[in-house]
Amino acid sequence: MKNMEEFDDIRPYHDEEVTPTIEKLLKDPEFKRVVLFMMPSIDWEEFENTMGSFDNTYDFQHTIVKNMVFYLLNQSAGKVDCSGFENISNDRACTFISNHRDIVLDASILCVLLSNNGYDTAEIAIGDNLLIQPWINDVVRLNKSFIVKRGITGRQMFEFSKHLSEYIHYTIAEKKQSIWIAQREGRAKNSDDRTQDSLLKMLSMGSDKKFLESIEEVNVTPLSLSYEYDPCDYLKAKELQQKRDNPEFKKSPQDDLNNMETGIFGFKGDIHFQIGRPVNRFLQKIDTSLDRAEIVSAVAALVDKEIYLNYRFYPVNYIAYDRLWGDTKTFRDKYSEKDIRDFDDYMQKKLDLIDLPNKDIPYLSEKLMEMYAFPVKNYLSVKE
Repeated sequence: MKNMEEFDDIRPYHDEEVTPTIEKLLKDPEFKRVVLFMMPSIDWEEFENTMGSFDNTYDFQHTIVKNMVFYLLNQSAGKVDCSGFENISNDRACTFISNHRDIVLDASILCVLLSNNGYDTAEIAIGDNLLIQPWINDVVRLNKSFIVKRGITGRQMFEFSKHLSEYIHYTIAEKKQSIWIAQREGRAKNSDDRTQDSLLKMLSMGSDKKFLESIEEVNVTPLSLSYEYDPCDYLKAKELQQKRDNPEFKKSPQDDLNNMETGIFGFKGDIHFQIGRPVNRFLQKIDTSLDRAEIVSAVAALVDKEIYLNYRFYPVNYIAYDRLWGDTKTFRDKYSEKDIRDFDDYMQKKLDLIDLPNKDIPYLSEKLMEMYAFPVKNYLSVKE
């Protein structure tokens, strides 16, 4: 059995760390500025008193974080719902692997939905590249997040991957806590969602067992996230052109902050989360005579298939698919003339927001449409 102290560098905060962490946060002017920016109507003194009363992570999550997520969604989303709860149990923790749309909200919304339906919240994997300010590190670790180190290579990467995997296995088996982790590092800019083999290899490193047996231990449960609109779509299209024009281009910390802010406050329309069937029930179908790389890819395909089958589609998805890959009428019964006009207006507004000196309109238009069309294309590829 692992000792919890081994994971002090990446784990969420313990209850005994809550009070001093909150005291530090309340003295941080940047934290205060962000809170008042996100929720301008709150009374800061009242907020301080509420925060100062917490001595455990549960109260912080279920009072501050939950209320903040509700507030933000009320301002920026339509209907938010989730189905598939029959696929999980309070008796067994799981590893939610999902497609990734919003840097901040994907896992936050999941935790609120779990809590509202009688389940414990999940621990959240977050890349250290997003911990741009010290207060962000404190807030996410109060919110049951554990840290994934980015930007390391070679032997360091191998050692950290093993360490991270051991923490995940420990969390599932000993703490009985579910976790959430995105299916790939970063978001799929074009929504062509695919589980990275490297993620599954990492998950298997925390056990001495063979790959499939180790994966079975963490109870991988695919999760499909469907946002009607992606507030960051134009930022992703801009980045795609920047990378096309300059293969060395890399986002700055300020770019990450802009993406977080736009994703949080931008209009998202309706949001649906669908919990899929755990992959354990399908693992025995994999041919164990295959080599290890093929077995890993087979498990990734199982996760992807479950994610694809559980997308929820909106008129914008069908219109984009028909424009790019259909015969313009493949899904014509799924949208109206008004939907088409709304789609064209939306696309034009997003193109207008892209500030590039050498703006390639045809390329940017195609990339924007791909973001809404790929989920339909991927669904069609597995629905039989």
